[in-house]
Amino acid sequence: MSITLPTDRRIGIIGLGSMGGAMATSFVGQGWTVLGFDPSEAARTTAVAAGITLVDTVDALAGIPYIVMSLPSAKIVEGTVPALLTAPGTIAIIDTTTSEPKTSQKMSALAVESGAQFVDAPVSGGNTGAATGTLASFVGGSDDAISAAQPVLAGLTGGKWKHVGPAGAGNVVKLLNNMLVSTNLLAVAEAMDVAAAYGINLDSAVAALNTATGASTVSTKMYPEQILNGNFSSGFSLGLMSRDVALAYAVALQGGATPRVFAQTNEAWQQALVSLGPAADFTSATTTFTTATDALTPAAAATTQKDS
Repeated sequence: MSITLPTDRRIGIIGLGSMGGAMATSFVGQGWTVLGFDPSEAARTTAVAAGITLVDTVDALAGIPYIVMSLPSAKIVEGTVPALLTAPGTIAIIDTTTSEPKTSQKMSALAVESGAQFVDAPVSGGNTGAATGTLASFVGGSDDAISAAQPVLAGLTGGKWKHVGPAGAGNVVKLLNNMLVSTNLLAVAEAMDVAAAYGINLDSAVAALNTATGASTVSTKMYPEQILNGNFSSGFSLGLMSRDVALAYAVALQGGATPRVFAQTNEAWQQALVSLGPAADFTSATTTFTTATDALTPAAAATTQKDS
């Protein structure tokens, strides 16, 4: 789809942390005039070095044509959007937060009342995707909202976004994505535990499985690059992933489902959170999923690397 870039290419980024800061830097590189807000002094310092103009309050971004939010929670989204609608001129608010569908529905209605549009556009692809404008995004919103947000969605994803339904639908699909990743991490960990219990080299086991129908992104990328070598350095925290898993399970229940696998995955991830703490890398949760061996601990990974 061909996108016509707007004449007024001012964009506000709220949340200049790991993901939001990388998004903001990418937009600078694409020729946008980027204004940003974050309460963290460290994030602000990094943003200035990247060519981002800082503002001191969220209200200062009211009326900016385009606004992207990358925030920690739905509660903060609810407190932020009204402040952005206090002045006319905003065309579209694009919320990349892993938020809640009901919040996005409320914010969408509020934006329309003020003459703006709102889309929930949670993203996948990590810091690398954010910095290069190649994220994947699951987008919820009306046809009018999607049309208004297209220039920004193109800048975030290079075209890798999918309109999945009305406001809130993007949140649901993103939560399902993270639940599936988490379930797969758990399932592969249990498979590796069994393989190790039978004395099978885990690098060899994963390589073999990845030639067959049981392969997945988790087994082909995450296990070789992050887990079996003991790196556990994805840059995404266990606290955030366990939050997403719990929220995905809650959304499933609210929709009338009683998913057994989701329930077991949620239980395992909440136990990992208690064991390792929220600051741990989320890939390290796999060390708590084994029951027959300690094959996925860093010490065991180091031994495996020496032997292989």
